[in-house]
Amino acid sequence: MRLNDIKPAPGAKSSRRRVGRGIGSGLGKTAGRGHKGQKARSGGYHKIGFEGGQMPLHRRLPKRGFTSLTRDTTAEVRLSELERMSASEIDLAALKAEGVVSHRAQAAKVILSGKLARKVTLKGVRATKGARAAIESAGGKVEDAPAPAPAAA
Repeated sequence: MRLNDIKPAPGAKSSRRRVGRGIGSGLGKTAGRGHKGQKARSGGYHKIGFEGGQMPLHRRLPKRGFTSLTRDTTAEVRLSELERMSASEIDLAALKAEGVVSHRAQAAKVILSGKLARKVTLKGVRATKGARAAIESAGGKVEDAPAPAPAAA
């Protein structure tokens, strides 16, 4: 077999439908567009969501929720992942080195999920209330990270 022998499977290709070419074609006269109206005209159509001038549904409904700007740069870390790490002093660089968080992460937050039985010290990594309590009950401590500077507009 050569590249010039390759052909599509039988029946995979069908010739395009030629509309408006007489009664015998089955799509003559109005060419499948029906009679009159905006959709029958050339160039005549409405934008997506247009409801004939009535206030469209997507504008009638209230706005809800938001998209966090830091969702792609902040990583979640479970207590069970801290348990598996070899280092006892944990910061963002240590998390990246052990492959717990992505190399693109700019911040990390420990959440209460799983068990932690050993002492760990968190430096520059945030923790939820429950995770902080679990770390401290295991004999570890959480050193608060400095608040991030507001981004310039």
